[in-house]
Order: sequence, then C-alpha cells, then structure tokens
Amino acid sequence: MNNETKWDVFEDALRALEEFGEQGSSWEMAYDDLSARYAAALPDDMPVIPEAVGEWIKDAKARYYDMLEAMTKWTLDQPVFDWIHDNSDTFARAWLDGVWHIEETGEIMKLEAD
Repeated sequence: MNNETKWDVFEDALRALEEFGEQGSSWEMAYDDLSARYAAALPDDMPVIPEAVGEWIKDAKARYYDMLEAMTKWTLDQPVFDWIHDNSDTFARAWLDGVWHIEETGEIMKLEAD
C-alpha cells in the first residue's frame, strides 16, 4: 500500500522543478509521472478515528451496510456508537474516502477496492 500524500508529491515536484531549472532540462519530462503520482496519492487531511471505529467501518462495508445503517446500528458497542454520533462528520469522511489515520497509533488505514 502506498502511503504517499498529495503534499509529498507536491514537495517532490518543487524539488524536480528546481533541479530541472539548474540543469536546463524540460519540466514536461516529469509532468506525466508527477501527475500520476498526485492522482494516486492519499489526501493530506485524512480523518483521525479510533481503531474500534475503523474496525466497525471495515466490518460494516464488508456486510454491505450503507453509511446511515452503519451509523445507527443499535448493536454497536456503546463507546463506538457514542463516538460515531459525536463525530458524525469525521465518520462520514472516513466512510466515504475509505482512508483514515488510527487515533491510537497514527497508522494509515486504507480500504482496498474490491
């Protein structure tokens, strides 16, 4: 899994532009590679969620729940349910983007496309 963010690609592009300027090379040579990397890169502002909530997202998506169903499932552990309802915008971003930072470890979780 590639954990490169859009900011990482942008910084590489700035370094490449400086190098190309010094060497007299063409910026267009690197454009295709940088564009592809930028398109594939993770967002810089990923939501930060507790590990238990991330596990619930993975489980709920595997069961083909929709987001509203996942947010209102009465069988959820109370702390997970409370966090989702207190942080519904963050939960929705993690659900829709399929990528987030785990609050406890800082690790990046990314749902793989089926």
